[in-house]
Amino acid sequence: MNELVQNGAGQGTNSSATAPALFLKGIDKSFGAVHANQGIDLRVEPASIHGIVGENGAGKSTLMRIVFGFYKPDAGSVEVNGTAQYFKTPKDAMHAGIGMVHQHFMLVENFTVLENVVLGLGSGVALKPQLNEARAKLVEIEKRYGLEVDPDALIEDLSVGERQRVEILKALYRDAQILILDEPTGVLTPQEADRLFEILATLKAQGRSVLLITHKLKEIMAATDQVSIMRQGQMVAHRVTKDTSREELAELMVGKKVALPQNEDKGAKDDIILSLSHVEMTDESGVGRLKDISLDIHAGEILGVAGVAGNGQSELLEAIAGMRPVSAGRIDLKGQLLLSADKPSDPLKVRHQGVGHVPEDCQKIGLVKPMRADENIILGFHKDAEFKNKGLLDLKAIGQAAKDYFEHYDVRPRITDQLAGDFSGGNQQKIAMAREVEHDPDLLLVGQPTRGVDIGAVAFIHSRLLDLKKRGKALLLVSADLDELLALSDRILVMCDGAIVGEAIPGQVSEQDLGLMMAGVAQ
Repeated sequence: MNELVQNGAGQGTNSSATAPALFLKGIDKSFGAVHANQGIDLRVEPASIHGIVGENGAGKSTLMRIVFGFYKPDAGSVEVNGTAQYFKTPKDAMHAGIGMVHQHFMLVENFTVLENVVLGLGSGVALKPQLNEARAKLVEIEKRYGLEVDPDALIEDLSVGERQRVEILKALYRDAQILILDEPTGVLTPQEADRLFEILATLKAQGRSVLLITHKLKEIMAATDQVSIMRQGQMVAHRVTKDTSREELAELMVGKKVALPQNEDKGAKDDIILSLSHVEMTDESGVGRLKDISLDIHAGEILGVAGVAGNGQSELLEAIAGMRPVSAGRIDLKGQLLLSADKPSDPLKVRHQGVGHVPEDCQKIGLVKPMRADENIILGFHKDAEFKNKGLLDLKAIGQAAKDYFEHYDVRPRITDQLAGDFSGGNQQKIAMAREVEHDPDLLLVGQPTRGVDIGAVAFIHSRLLDLKKRGKALLLVSADLDELLALSDRILVMCDGAIVGEAIPGQVSEQDLGLMMAGVAQ
């Protein structure tokens, strides 16, 4: 056995000469009928990088929110460096030396780096001298940890990788000794991800501890010293990273062996399902978001799109879906004009013509979070005959469809009348995916289909996408996960600054080459 043995089974009482950086004992938390954390024990050593993995709904986010003071545990204790703590708010956790970098950055776009770093720490007449002192301290932290960012740069002008550095700087400025990172590489290029892990190694060498929550087991294996595995609200195992493998971690997470499907049947049919010809889009400020985009997608083809977030991929999906007007060019579906600058369309009309759309940010535009999950399951299809009875919504049919989708996509908990916003991010993703895929579109637009989704769900979602391909459907797949694009795509287009800057064939290109193209470096 290669368990991290602490007090016999699991990670038990603190009996070592050196107190752990973070020690959780018997953490319990319920939300109504949902028992999110069940007697969780966790020990994080000083100057270490500790990974936490688990399926969606396993309780990882709840546990981290307890550590950071968002939630109060129903039972159990928290110790930081050997001292018992009781956090009422995140400010209490920060005062105890805990910082958290969220998956969705908590930054004010039109503030400078410096203003974001000191935000909430002062006000009034004392703010100006504090900013002068903060600048010197910030520059010193940047140099010490290799986190160089211009203190006077506006957040809106920074790359995704630079914004992440600002979030880390915020935590270090507040002297965080324990840093929690939630899915930190979801929107980074391979080069930016490598740089992030270099920074984490520097933090570790300086005596800080890092908690890394990610579904990317390759990153766990490369970056962590220890890893803890959660399943269905319980901590099921602890491993020394060098003594385990991605295969074992996946099996511990899911409870069975997991194999990710691959696109073994490369190639496509002659029929063109979607065609874009010289499409351009300009936003309200006159800035070009899509620049002379031309592409074809054939029946039975998965066309991947790679690019750093903010380089036109979202606008591309939304233009085809009828959510944003184009300023030039035309889009054809199965040889018929779908929309153009002279013929705008709307999303409902587009989806009724056989286009499904899983947006990149399901939380914002893929679901209505204040509505129930079963109501979200039929959004856009609520006028279809299968969900109507004598002109009214057929609640029985809707309930059965939601139950079937939940079972098929393993949405947890299986409470179909729960508000969509009360599900974890990964389970919200499954709900949106189920709605679009199960209505059998001719063309599926899918953005970041497995962002924040556990490996078991990744395998299932990939199999559903490949099944659509086998049945002659066309798919446009936007993903920041290059492993995903390389495994599923027949071809990959690379976007930078709103334009297509390259095309690659999986098996003939490396992740590093794609990353360089994504960064605008010609290949």
